[in-house]
Amino acid sequence: MLVQYCSDRTVHAVAPPTFSIQYLTLPGTDKAPLSKGLLLVLSGLTVVLTLLPQYHHLFTYSLQAITQQHQVWRLVCGRLICLDLKDTFCNSLLIYNFRILERRFGSRKFASFLFGTWVLTALVDFLLAEAFHYLFDYQVAELPAGLLGPVFSLFVPFYSSIPKVPVTQLLGQISITNKSLVYIVGLQLLTSSPFMWLVALSGLVSGKLYHGNALRVQRLLFVPRWLSRVGALVLEPLFSGPPPPNETPLGMGATLDIQRQQRMDLHDQQMLLVQFQQARRNHRPPQNGLMNWNRFFPLLRHRGQNLPPELQPHPSPLLQPHPSPLLQPHPSPPLQPHPSPPLQPHPSPQQLHPTAPPLQPHPSPQQLHPTAPPLLEPTASPLVNTPVAEEQVARLMEMGFSRIDAQDALRASNNDINVATNFLLQHLG
Repeated sequence: MLVQYCSDRTVHAVAPPTFSIQYLTLPGTDKAPLSKGLLLVLSGLTVVLTLLPQYHHLFTYSLQAITQQHQVWRLVCGRLICLDLKDTFCNSLLIYNFRILERRFGSRKFASFLFGTWVLTALVDFLLAEAFHYLFDYQVAELPAGLLGPVFSLFVPFYSSIPKVPVTQLLGQISITNKSLVYIVGLQLLTSSPFMWLVALSGLVSGKLYHGNALRVQRLLFVPRWLSRVGALVLEPLFSGPPPPNETPLGMGATLDIQRQQRMDLHDQQMLLVQFQQARRNHRPPQNGLMNWNRFFPLLRHRGQNLPPELQPHPSPLLQPHPSPLLQPHPSPPLQPHPSPPLQPHPSPQQLHPTAPPLQPHPSPQQLHPTAPPLLEPTASPLVNTPVAEEQVARLMEMGFSRIDAQDALRASNNDINVATNFLLQHLG
């Protein structure tokens, strides 16, 4: 208890300042307590081991020691903490960028994916090492230590579930998206050590097996519900970040999954809006690229005005121009009883005076009054009947677009989700 003296000679008791892990806030880690916990705990343990090098041998991932000396505990200690600061930095960047998967699927599913791939990579590591020894007659004695296999496995749901949003272009042809930095960091981590490619391949294979639920592995390797509740009660108050200030209150009575989905949708919309505003600030005049999408996909609100000639509205018979009496052939006189030469029609004024200007038909009401509404609406485009995938419509609606705009963009892009997203952000952002 601290004592504070004021100017009016009164004494006030002031509570001492308390320290909590919540003060170690990381931007963008709200609703992602597991990602934040992995970042802080694993990075802190790596720093501690750097200061205590005499304990490095306890955390090496030695396949030879596991198989020959039966040190099974290395499967746990050698696959959690990175011993290289460069690997720790790249691994932390990947975990930070993969936090969007935790907000999208929930902390329990995210933890189940990490646990399942962590177990699968232990088996796949030995299989790949034995295959390499059989093919090239080289014994792999040690692999890079750390939580690397499950992190590489997260590239599988990141590639298939997170849509890419174009941010800018290099040289008018190379598109830079919101996912390019993640792939660049993954390549940097891949080239950090000689046998990192084996760990990366093991992680990708394990991630594909778990994400595709091969052999029903998701029913065998998962985090129990009771354990997730204990983690929510113990770890979430420590590692959960502060909520964003502009978050709208949610309705009462909704289940936890619905609330998490609503928070995830709102956060994704805010993130895409910030990225799109930044892209517009950095926008430059378009260069001559390979294809100009604006020619193929006109604006949605002007699509009805750019119909092809065969689909243009046909004029009403009431609005046909009335021919002038001067353009009609003159009626011939009645036939006489005696034979006469064949009668010719009366020549028109154009035949009598070739230099005279041609007579124009009477103008239509649309020509006299351009602002008047048309009497006949244009026919519908054949794209209206093109079927669209409801899953892709739902993914576009998660980004904040309306259902009608999402359906029109998917029809115009032939159900290409990437082209439709790019088109909507350019024209309806």
